[in-house]
Amino acid sequence: MSGAAEFLKARDCLLAAGAEYERIYRDFSWPKLDRFNWALDYFDVLASGNSSVALSIVDENGVLTTRTFAELRERSNRIANFLRALGAHRGDRILVMLGNEAPLWEVLLAAMKLGAVVVPATPLLNAEDLCDRMARGDIRHVITNSVHTPKFQQVAGSYTRINTGEKISGWYSLEDAGGQDASFIPDESTSARDPLLLYFTSGTTAKPKLVQHSHESYPVGHLSTMYWIGLQPADLHWNISSPGWAKHAWSCVFAPWNAGASVFAFNQPRFVARDGLAALVRYGVTTLCAPPTVWRLFVQENLSAYPVRLRELVSAGEPLNPEVIERVEKAWGLIIRDGYGQTETTAMIGNVSGQELKPGSMGRPLPGYQVELLDDNGSPAQEGEICLPLSARPLGLMLGYLHDRIVGSDDQTDGYYHTGDVARRDADGFITFIGRKDDVFKASDYRISPFELESALLEHKAVAEVAVVPTPDAVRLAVPKAFITLRAGYEPGPDLARELFDFIRKRLAPYKRIRRLEFAGLPKTISGKIRRAELRRTELDRSTTERKPQEFFDADFSTTSSA
Repeated sequence: MSGAAEFLKARDCLLAAGAEYERIYRDFSWPKLDRFNWALDYFDVLASGNSSVALSIVDENGVLTTRTFAELRERSNRIANFLRALGAHRGDRILVMLGNEAPLWEVLLAAMKLGAVVVPATPLLNAEDLCDRMARGDIRHVITNSVHTPKFQQVAGSYTRINTGEKISGWYSLEDAGGQDASFIPDESTSARDPLLLYFTSGTTAKPKLVQHSHESYPVGHLSTMYWIGLQPADLHWNISSPGWAKHAWSCVFAPWNAGASVFAFNQPRFVARDGLAALVRYGVTTLCAPPTVWRLFVQENLSAYPVRLRELVSAGEPLNPEVIERVEKAWGLIIRDGYGQTETTAMIGNVSGQELKPGSMGRPLPGYQVELLDDNGSPAQEGEICLPLSARPLGLMLGYLHDRIVGSDDQTDGYYHTGDVARRDADGFITFIGRKDDVFKASDYRISPFELESALLEHKAVAEVAVVPTPDAVRLAVPKAFITLRAGYEPGPDLARELFDFIRKRLAPYKRIRRLEFAGLPKTISGKIRRAELRRTELDRSTTERKPQEFFDADFSTTSSA
């Protein structure tokens, strides 16, 4: 059986699964691939003569741009020929720094056909970030929008410069690809294990790593993501995610197109929940994936005033607090389903459509993924680090980190891929996230999950964002401290601090209680993830008697000083 036939067999199994989780999880197996190029062997076949809309983009001015499957096939062929004419070869690394604009999808397909390696980059990167990525990624070619070309004036090196938009001196114009042949003939067939994507991680705890994915690990591995979302061929799917990060490829490219569904993007200079909700209604979006931050903004609006056509709602990045889920269900009759994965993997755990959901749980392992929780001794347990046994290596697992060993190579002795995340599993197999292994800490000899404490505080109407870390304490060695960013309209001070301490006291056991809080902005990565490691280091380096201007202790208030 050919690689394309193997892929389609696995895909069709999941598309027809319905609500039969147990059977599908038991019977599903990843396709066995040797030579496979998703863009050539699958997408082009799907796109041949296909006038269905594959991509819809609404820009900041409300202008709608669409591409049919057939148009994407032709345009990506022309771009692949254009890149080859400029000297791009199989294995060359191409840094792609584009926003949600049609060339982003066209270039990805073209590079895939060519056998080049795409290095996605967010347009938020500055010149210093780019210098690091260009050097460590050994970039040979750059494709960006004309508005971002000035950033590369400070990036030395010999690399091909290509831009979209306004013509720029010293840069090739991607629009000139229109003069190339509309058909593309690859120089050779593609090995399914050839590298395709090189992602820089967000760097929440250290310098960003370079994650290598292959022609099978992301295009084919995202069959698990397609199944988790519940995508079907007729869907219009909106994934609210920024280009340059792995989640964009997850649900703006591979998961929907694996199902033959259409991708929707809605560009806003700054996300406005009301406009996003109106877009859901106006364009008839049927499936939606959004991060918790967006869901929290949505529920501040009158959701019942928006007659959406949505069928499936999912969220990823971190588990949602129950209040948000309840408010959405009350307004729309739909439940937001959590899922879990990493840049290094596809969706590996999720709440599946039509299945029982347990409040706070990420769900159960998705088809193709065996998940073990390992304790500090490396033994399977009901609570421990989320790990993947390499004896049943999932197709959606990365090749490895660049300049590091391949995951599962002979020198990896314990036989597991370690996610660095800690979770617990109940008797029914549902897995609940606890936190990053490095973030979980002990206070008075009790194990504390920052996420649990953060979730409780986020239920307060004044709290926009929060991060909990340990801070030194003369008696307890360490106690939980919350750094809090307030919503608009709320002022920091002792009165609000007292209210928050009282609020959390009613929701958490005494040993979990937040003992200190500080009203402050939160340090973040360029992808918007909170740098808890930075906050933790700052707290550990400070004196236990030191007090900051907007820092408050629970002992300051008589109602929260006990226990």
